[in-house]
Amino acid sequence: MQIPCYPEFTPLDFQMKDEMLQELFDSPDGISEFSFAGLYLFRRRYRYQVSRLAPEGLLLISGLQPGDSHGGSKIRGGERFFLSPCGAPGQEILRELFKDHRYWKNIGESVLPREVLEAEGLAVAEDRDNSDYLYLRTDLAELPGKKYHKKRNLVNQFLDSYDYQEWPLTEDLVPQALEVLDRWKEEKGEEGDYVAAREALEQFRGLGMEGALYFIDGKPAGWCLGEGIAGGTIFTVHFEKAAGGYKGIYQFMNQAFARMLPPRYLYINREQDLGDEGLRQAKMTYRPCRFVRKFAAAPRGEWDEGPTQL
Repeated sequence: MQIPCYPEFTPLDFQMKDEMLQELFDSPDGISEFSFAGLYLFRRRYRYQVSRLAPEGLLLISGLQPGDSHGGSKIRGGERFFLSPCGAPGQEILRELFKDHRYWKNIGESVLPREVLEAEGLAVAEDRDNSDYLYLRTDLAELPGKKYHKKRNLVNQFLDSYDYQEWPLTEDLVPQALEVLDRWKEEKGEEGDYVAAREALEQFRGLGMEGALYFIDGKPAGWCLGEGIAGGTIFTVHFEKAAGGYKGIYQFMNQAFARMLPPRYLYINREQDLGDEGLRQAKMTYRPCRFVRKFAAAPRGEWDEGPTQL
């Protein structure tokens, strides 16, 4: 066993994959962060450390909110939080965790209902900026009806303008995908999630991820990468990158990748908007069927305004 028993924590490491993979895969809420790849690829950003409760073995994760974090005023950079992806700790353990963590983050709806959390003396707030957008895979693959008229037009314009090829991602294609990622970073003028995306490409097979690479006129132009979660009913798209200069390429990749996915995936999770209004509007135009809601909790008094929206 690589993971120590609580109260000892140790940094998240790739060697823990086999120990964590299945229980995270079976987690029912479909929270995008709660997969081994989702945690591992951002382990440095959040300084993730892991522990287990004995004897039941409940997984606990401790993290530190980065100083440049997005989100509501109650969650600030430099504050320590904990995650409990597969169940809720008991009241005594919660008291201990709150001694050196300011809040409990990304609480799924199946872990504990709001009324129970508040009965335990915790203020609870829904974290809308971190809610994941969930779409029917068939909607993204087919773009049916009037509500997707503009999306279909952009895809059709792309298809009329460019000669493309689509390939499932393999190790041999990783160098070309990295070319696209480097171009994306240069054109964007900032790093964004470049480090995590690069590591995801370099280790995608070992992390159990799958994706696609798109060529335009014989040159690599875009790629998507993600993984199955929630027992294999949801596919989370963790990364989607494209070079600039190709009108409609993101709309095209969105549809093409949804078509490529096996029908066992009923839903596609396209993660959160982090409070970015432009990103929120873009995600809403694809008409999510629902949100994967996430909550945060802290002892009463920590949040002066009480259990309100973050």
